[in-house]
Amino acid sequence: MLIIESGSAAKLPQGILLGNTSDEEAATGCTVVLCKEGAVGSVAVRGAAPATRETDLLAPENAIQKVHAVVLSGGSAYGLDAASGVMNYLEEQDCGFPIGGAVVPIVVAAALFDLDIASASIRPNARMGYNAAATASPIIGATGNVGAGTGAAVGRFLGPLCSMKGGLGAASVESGSLLVSAVVAVNSLGNVYDREAGAYLAGALLEEDGKDSIVEPLEILPELFSAIADLRANTIIGAVLTNAKLSKPDAARVAAMAHDGLARAIYPAHTSFDGDALFALATGEVPSQQDAVGALAALAVERAIIDAVVSAKEAYGLPSALSLKK
Repeated sequence: MLIIESGSAAKLPQGILLGNTSDEEAATGCTVVLCKEGAVGSVAVRGAAPATRETDLLAPENAIQKVHAVVLSGGSAYGLDAASGVMNYLEEQDCGFPIGGAVVPIVVAAALFDLDIASASIRPNARMGYNAAATASPIIGATGNVGAGTGAAVGRFLGPLCSMKGGLGAASVESGSLLVSAVVAVNSLGNVYDREAGAYLAGALLEEDGKDSIVEPLEILPELFSAIADLRANTIIGAVLTNAKLSKPDAARVAAMAHDGLARAIYPAHTSFDGDALFALATGEVPSQQDAVGALAALAVERAIIDAVVSAKEAYGLPSALSLKK
């Protein structure tokens, strides 16, 4: 039997901690996933405009096997600075790869673009990353307008004035002793679609018959992409977390399969204007086959994306899925 939970009810694998720091005035923040003992890790980048840090070392053929933290940040490439603060925190905790009488924490990161929502001059920095790491806990807590989702928006293909509030989402899927969780910051060019409801939950808005309605992107995008030279103000970033025992190549496959969930929930996904990137971390407690973990990962990512928009609150002039229903 599958047990699926979303939002604050979602579970994290043992040994995984989650922390958030938000600057609500500047509409930005960062989310930190910690595994102080280290977890086998990899990444799959499917968008063509990513902002990432240390992803090369996650390739299956490279030497480093374990990751100590994943940082998800706002602030575009500037926000990658938050990872330095997480490194400082982990060094203080003596967590990292031991070498030459020192420890080097392995901290990977990805950032999304939120500079056009409130302040372009205030971005997540090392202090914010340190604070998120220092306050991380085994409980997911709030989702929506927190951490890397603070300034996130969705349906950005008509620009920020026509988009809706995105956010940080979480979900977990349990099958027997196997647990697969996802934490995702949703800031997409495309709309968010719920297969169970058979409808868009959030996305680009235009007024129709006196009320705002979500635009069908597949009707408008061919012409729009020809007319607009640059829409690179997007990106979905996240982490899949599991208690499965996986090799590094296995984790790479799980990260790749997790993008299936992104494609189920975002229309369109993986465009040349998005930097979609999903990390995978495995703590190694439960013997599992990679394809089974990947299938559950796709479901967890899909439900986390939906949680991000249904948990988000109206802010910065952006309506939310909840406010649109009223």
